[in-house]
This record gives sequence, structure tokens and C-alpha cells, in this order.
Amino acid sequence: MSQVNTELTAALLNNESIDEFFRSHLKAASDDLLKTELTAFLGYEKNSTTGYNTGNSHNGYYERDLDTKYGKLHVSIPRDRNKAFDQKLISGYARRTHDLETTIITLYRKGITTREIAGLVEKLYGHYYSPATVSNISKAVKSQVEEFHNRRLSDKYVVIFMDATYLNVRRDSVAKEPLHVLSGITPDGTREVLDYALYPTQSAANYEEMMASIKGRGVEQVLMFASDGLKGMRDAVKRQFPDANHQQCLGPSLPDGCQAYPSKDRKEILGDLKAVYRAGSEPAAVGALEGFLEKHGKQYPKLKGIFDRYNGSLFYVLSFSRSDLEEHLHYEHY
Repeated sequence: MSQVNTELTAALLNNESIDEFFRSHLKAASDDLLKTELTAFLGYEKNSTTGYNTGNSHNGYYERDLDTKYGKLHVSIPRDRNKAFDQKLISGYARRTHDLETTIITLYRKGITTREIAGLVEKLYGHYYSPATVSNISKAVKSQVEEFHNRRLSDKYVVIFMDATYLNVRRDSVAKEPLHVLSGITPDGTREVLDYALYPTQSAANYEEMMASIKGRGVEQVLMFASDGLKGMRDAVKRQFPDANHQQCLGPSLPDGCQAYPSKDRKEILGDLKAVYRAGSEPAAVGALEGFLEKHGKQYPKLKGIFDRYNGSLFYVLSFSRSDLEEHLHYEHY
């Protein structure tokens, strides 16, 4: 089995994709905000003739590490030549971002209104800058958000992950809402967040709306969509991308299903499961699953029900070969 199969299987079965993709997107959004803040401070864009003879200018970057709930983030903080700029997005001594990442992700979500952008920018910067400067930052952020969600996408993807993470969102009150995420891997191995949006509840209809959106932005061919076992997902994929296959992720379901079992048995069950998701081919995985259920199924019959819900879509990732990828996506670089 090729290396790409191994990496995809690990991501699919261990539900690793969302944090990894969000970390890269959070860095890009943070870097954009920091550049926007410096531009607002100086009063002109980088390389603009407006800055000539002002006595100050952009002067490169320095790196800073931050711990976020998505992992360590390496941000590029811009500098001015006079060393007068003191960015306010990240506290001077902070190494943890607390709710900063949630605010930034909410700020850059699809469908956010101009008023909501202004409110979040005010939350980030209102104590430090004048209303006019905050307004200028808000306008720049609005342009960045629109550019991100309307940008042209690649026409082919090896896999598109569909997942959700819950954020505390303040509307009339604070409540957790699912942030729906589409993230993909292109044939040359590039990983990117395609789109994300907040909805009151998680549903296949929401993901289908997002799939329709990325079709309109240039996506034509997807070898595989991957998601959890949310009802209706396979049908939603087939309506939008009839030639694509659907892979359900094992990672979230089995640990949840094992919570009712004694801890000593749960540890053994999850340990034995490694033989299933470390298998190198679809037949080997099916055989490992049969052995797993033979060992544990009599004592815990509900385990079989967990796997039955996958309805044949659990091991699709193991069924394609390098030649399949080359045929369908002209994949040449892994």
C-alpha cells in the first residue's frame, strides 16, 4: 500500500484532520490580522506611494509561537522601521491564546455580516485603537473574509474531509454551535481548508449546501469524501458528486460506543482495534475486523451494531491503489 494510503487511513480513523487543517488556517488568518493592524497603524498599505517620506515603513517580521487548542501556532508578527508599532492582537507575554482562536475563526466564517465583523474587531482591538482605526480594520477584514470564501478552488481533490467542531457563540446568549468544515488534499498533496460555516445544528443538509458551494468555485472531481456517520451524508455526497465515494470515519464512533463498558475491557477493546485500522489492505482489514468481533462480540454484542452502521463504507480508503489515483486524478507526486 502506498504512503498516501497509510497517511489517509491514519487521518480518517483517528479523526486527525480538523485540528491540522485549522492550525494552518488559523495561522493564515492571524498573519492577515497582524498585517492589517500594522497597515492601520501606519495609515497606508505596504509598498504604497502614500508611505513615501512619512518617516516610517514596514520592516519585515519576527516569529512567535503560541499554544492553541489546535496545536502550536507559528505566527509572523510584522515590524515597523521605527519600532513604534506594538501589536495588540496577541498580548506581549502571552503564550496561550485562550479564546483568541475562537474569535478569529468566528470572524472568518462564511456568512458573517458586516455588523458581526465590526463587533468582533471591536472585541479584539476596541480598547487600543480609535473608532476610526477599528472601522478601517473591520473593512479590511471584511474584504479578506469575502476573498477567502469566494476564492477559486482546485478542480481535483484526492479526499475532502467533512467535519464539525463546536464553538461557544454569543447571540442572544452563549451557546455551542457546530462549525461545519470542508478541508481537502489535492493531487500534489496540498492540504487546505476549502470552506467553513456556522449552523445552529449539525446536519447532512448543511454539508450538502457547502458541497454545492465548492462546486460553484471550481471543484469538479473528488475521489473520496470522508465524514462521520451522520445520517444522510452518503446520499448528500452522491447528489452533489455522483462519481465520488464516501468513507465513514471510525475514530469518533467506537470510543463513544465503548463508554458504557468497564474501563479494563474498554482499554483492551480499543487496543485490539489497532489491528483493524493498521491493516495494509481492504481484505486484511475485513479479516482483522472479523477476528475482533469474534473475540469481543459475544460479550459485547452492541459492538457489531456499531460496525454495521458503516454499511460497507468503512474500508473504502484501503481499496484504491496508486494506479487508481493516477487514473482518476493524475496523481504523480507522492
